[in-house]
Parts: sequence; C-alpha cells; structure tokens
Amino acid sequence: MMLLADKTVIITGASRGIGRAAARECARQGARVVIGHSGSEQGTHAALSLIEEIRAFGGQAIEVGGDAADPDTGDTLVAAAVKAFGSVDVFVNNAGICPFHSFLDMPREVYLKTVNTNLNGAYFAVQAAANQMKNQGRGGAIIAVSSISALVGGGMQTHYTPTKAGLHSLMQSCAIALGPYGIRCNSVLPGTIATDINKEDLADEEKLAYMTSRTPLGRLGEPDDVAGPIVFLASDMARYVTGASLLVDGGLFVNLQ
Repeated sequence: MMLLADKTVIITGASRGIGRAAARECARQGARVVIGHSGSEQGTHAALSLIEEIRAFGGQAIEVGGDAADPDTGDTLVAAAVKAFGSVDVFVNNAGICPFHSFLDMPREVYLKTVNTNLNGAYFAVQAAANQMKNQGRGGAIIAVSSISALVGGGMQTHYTPTKAGLHSLMQSCAIALGPYGIRCNSVLPGTIATDINKEDLADEEKLAYMTSRTPLGRLGEPDDVAGPIVFLASDMARYVTGASLLVDGGLFVNLQ
C-alpha cells in the first residue's frame, strides 16, 4: 500500500538536500509532487533532473521556481499545484538557509535575508496552502522542517536558530488555528544532516569527528533519514498527530553527558 496515494504534495527547497529526498520518497509513496526551488539556473536544473528521477519509477512531478523569502511564492506554488493536479493535500515547508556568521558583527542584510527566507516567507506559504486546504474541505497536512537548533543555541547561528524555533512554534499555533478544518500541523527537527547547508562547517575534520561521537547512533544523518518521518506525518498513519515535533537526530539532543 502506498502511503500517499492520490495526494498532492508541495515541497519547498526541494531541488536538493532534505527537500529532494522528501520529494523522491513522497513520489515513491504515490504522491503527485510539486518541487519548489529558488528559480536560479542551478535550482531549475536540479529540479528538472529530479523530475526525471521521479518519472523513471512512474511518479508524477512538476517544478516551480520562486524565492522562498517572497510572500507571494506560496500563492504561486499553490496555484501551480491546483492547475497541474487539482488539489493541495500536503505542504512541506523545507526551504531554508544558514550562512554561518558571528553575532557581534552580523550584517543586517544577512540577518534579514535569513529571517525572510526561513520564517517570513514560510508563514505566508503555510497560509496559502492552508487556505487552499480549507476551501477543499477535506483536511490536509502541513509539515515544517525545523531543526534541533530550535531547541539549542549556536554561537554562529544567532540569526538562524530563532527562525527554526519560530517554525516550530508556528506549527504549534497553526495546529490550534487549523484543527477545526481537519488540517494537521507538525514539525520535524533534524539533527546534524550531511547536506549543502553545512558542508563547509563539516569540512573541519575535528568538528565532523566531534559531532559523530556526540551522536548515539554513531553517524551523521543523511537526507533520506528525514524523508521517512516527513512521509509518516503527511500520511493518514499520523491522522491523530498534530502540534507535534519529531526529533530526527540519531539521539544527539538527549546525549548531554
């Protein structure tokens, strides 16, 4: 049985990393997938190659470019999904950036771009998806890819951690606001996942060895490790799960000793 048969799933930041793995797995589980990406040449190329991958195993997907920081991008994604597939059943807010930078000399433009991309754009995209789900009248699922950084600090991430805490909190509040319409809202909190966002940080072999040793399962995460939990929360198997947050971190958060 396919867990997402006959569902249309929008995923932002889906051309690479966690978003790409989630798009692939959602399609494998029977979903029609809308691949949201930045709209850059690189993003478009990556999205088109993902569509080929998905079609190769019989899946359906389209790509839509748009800046995640733009409040109108959510409307564009929803409109494209409805035009191509007739509905929006699941919305996965995954797009995010993390340009590591120290706090005391944080440039305003770096801070504002991070907040606009990771949280402000997400707010309006979630709103657009929720309105479409409400109008369809049959519920839906919204999943925010937050981070373990929502729960812990990071000296080089003072602009990033508040956005991830904000997404986590947004899902809790939306669970209450949207519950009457049968729309479930949850977040996944990945730990250290080997993706482009932290490639530079983990290029430091000492840091890599430290993070690996801190993780009880003895390895860093991979994008596919997060795709499964996203599919679960999107599926009817999680029909009574809303306002929840799921740590996907190999045990990193609880390993304090």
